[in-house]
Amino acid sequence: MTATRPHRRIVRVPFRWPDPPLHVVLVEPEIPPNTGAIARLCAATATPLHLVEPLGFRLTDRALRRAGLDYWDAVELHRHRSAEEWFAVAPPRFHLFSTAGARSYFEADFQPGDALVFGSESTGLPDSWLERWPDRVLAIPLRADRVRSLNLATAVAAALYEALRQCAARCART
Repeated sequence: MTATRPHRRIVRVPFRWPDPPLHVVLVEPEIPPNTGAIARLCAATATPLHLVEPLGFRLTDRALRRAGLDYWDAVELHRHRSAEEWFAVAPPRFHLFSTAGARSYFEADFQPGDALVFGSESTGLPDSWLERWPDRVLAIPLRADRVRSLNLATAVAAALYEALRQCAARCART
């Protein structure tokens, strides 16, 4: 897939993309521009995007489309009607991102095919998930005396690129 309006100054940086790819999962996202920005990120990294309903918007929302620009055709989008539906197809390895995590995502061992799972902007992931899989809960370090959390799109970008970095380093060693 190529962008509909290619950038003339772009240089293709060599990179070893994971095979199988990582997955980004948004559980009940609420803010269209966040999801649009994450969709663009997923298009740029060939990362499948999973949206777990209910969504706080329609996929035809203008703000969602505008944030994703003309990259929506390059997104491998999977829509799941419920968490149960996603868990039925979830990869064996998934990481839950939460401000409640006691372990930094820098300590995680990301591997090709892993899913990075994020909750909604207002409530995060369900407490029942955090209690059921405490060893899978990761946090992005932040100054909690200044902010309570990062913007969802920022958190996904930070986590995804750390996972991609680790996968590329793993491939370079083999």
